[in-house]
Amino acid sequence: MHPIQPTSDLAEIAEVINDAAVAYRGVIRADCWQEPYMPVGELSAETAAGVQFWGIRRGSRLLGVMGLQRVDDVSLIRHAYTRTAEQGSGVGGALLEHLKRQSDRRLLIGTWKAATWAVRFYERRGFHVVSDAEKDRLLRRYWTVPERQIEESVVLSA
Repeated sequence: MHPIQPTSDLAEIAEVINDAAVAYRGVIRADCWQEPYMPVGELSAETAAGVQFWGIRRGSRLLGVMGLQRVDDVSLIRHAYTRTAEQGSGVGGALLEHLKRQSDRRLLIGTWKAATWAVRFYERRGFHVVSDAEKDRLLRRYWTVPERQIEESVVLSA
């Protein structure tokens, strides 16, 4: 694997995200799923809003991505995905550790509450799930997401 480096190829990032996000199909509420899960236009809006992506490659192939977005007094870990074939190989953990070192602010992560594997991944790496009331407050303050997503999400903090 190559070292972690910033990456900005939106089509390639979307390919990784959409490959990994198939794990959500049939797990998250049907009204929260879309195909593709992350269209390139939506991803472009995320980068315009300040999400900087980092990735790990093997050769020229992007294996995983994770974004960091500074919002007010916190840093948000955004769009953390590893290609299905690479999950469990350490890509996600390496990216998360790298992004943790990029910020001296409180780190927050939002994910689907039904994605229990993702919640466990973050908990094993020092994050904890905040209360429902705190989750609602944080999602409304630091993210721009629909109410339905707020209902179906958790926030983890480190």
